[in-house]
Amino acid sequence: MNEHEKYSAGADARRTGPRHAWRPDEPLRQDALMRYLGAIAAVSASKGARPAAQAPRTALLVSDLMVVPPPSVSADTTLPDIARALSEHGTGSLPVVDTDDRVLGVVSEADLLAVVAAQAHRPSALRRLRETGPTAEPRKETAEALMTSPAITVLADTTVAEAAWLVSLSRLKRVPVTEPDGRLVGAVQRHTLLDALLHDDAAIREGVEGRIRDAFPEAVGTVDVTVRKGAVRLRGPITGNDATRLLAEVKGLDVVTSVIDELTVRDG
Repeated sequence: MNEHEKYSAGADARRTGPRHAWRPDEPLRQDALMRYLGAIAAVSASKGARPAAQAPRTALLVSDLMVVPPPSVSADTTLPDIARALSEHGTGSLPVVDTDDRVLGVVSEADLLAVVAAQAHRPSALRRLRETGPTAEPRKETAEALMTSPAITVLADTTVAEAAWLVSLSRLKRVPVTEPDGRLVGAVQRHTLLDALLHDDAAIREGVEGRIRDAFPEAVGTVDVTVRKGAVRLRGPITGNDATRLLAEVKGLDVVTSVIDELTVRDG
């Protein structure tokens, strides 16, 4: 995932994300988590830049975690059928696909609620009949008319770290998984991605080391990072202000169970 792709994905995610306010301390916690996930994504993307034939398979991929077969609705699915499908699959959103199973968009409970709310304020049936005439056909709400498009999706061969970065940025709970041609092949839940990272010590270490490279360049090569069962051990010399900041950021990560401070503070 290059910088342009990250920026584009982030812009799309912000446009489609919910607008409700979080609890007062949530922005700080999410900011720390996002920096961590972004660092992991950068490391994973750089490793994935080599041809697959030359690089051994080490990273966990979305294809390892996705739900198959993925539930979806067609573009002409009506509102009642969309509601039934959402209920049957126990989800708040479903991808909308064309006849070739390519993802056109995503329809959600929020989309349906918006339509129902709008209908509650529409003129009565008798008034509509007088205004439009007896030959007018009632309007049908379909998935194509209601969906959010383009949909935020991830590729099946995307690393879990990159997918978690995108999903956390977008605040989506469920994301369609596609092939490069846009064909739907699965779906992955946000909690599944984060649970996988919680138990991936190598990914946690890569994320912390990536953060050190980005924000604490003077500590690169001097601070050693080891992780065991989510517990991060930091060892080595670092300036006092950087030590305080680094410890606070690592402790604020959801995926870190504890931090063992063995840093040696030196004068800046």
